[in-house]
Amino acid sequence: MTKTHKIIYWVATVLLAIGMLQSGIFAVLRTKQWVDLVTALGYPVYFLSILGTWKILGVIAILVPRFKLLKEWAYAGFFFAMTGALISHLAVGDHETKAILGPLFQTIFVILSWYFRPADRKIVVVNQ
Repeated sequence: MTKTHKIIYWVATVLLAIGMLQSGIFAVLRTKQWVDLVTALGYPVYFLSILGTWKILGVIAILVPRFKLLKEWAYAGFFFAMTGALISHLAVGDHETKAILGPLFQTIFVILSWYFRPADRKIVVVNQ
């Protein structure tokens, strides 16, 4: 892994982790801002507890060493959550910059972190 790839990986991973951890905590705490957000998108309030818990657990999964398969699932979950958030905002006509850029940048961080992750964090498939 080149030094540039390592830098890209860690910058993307740290930004992803900060964003997911912060939003996960606010979701679990059901802050007014998050309750207003999910209800405006048409989701029930209990969805915050589920999504917030999975975000927090996903951050732990991508940061701790080993557990390669768990990391793959966490990256997939983050990708589906963020693209789903982006599509949800667009579907209800919420075209505000903040509503679009948050999920868009988090999706980019998911892709960059996943793509540039070190070899010891990847599942290697060997043809038999």
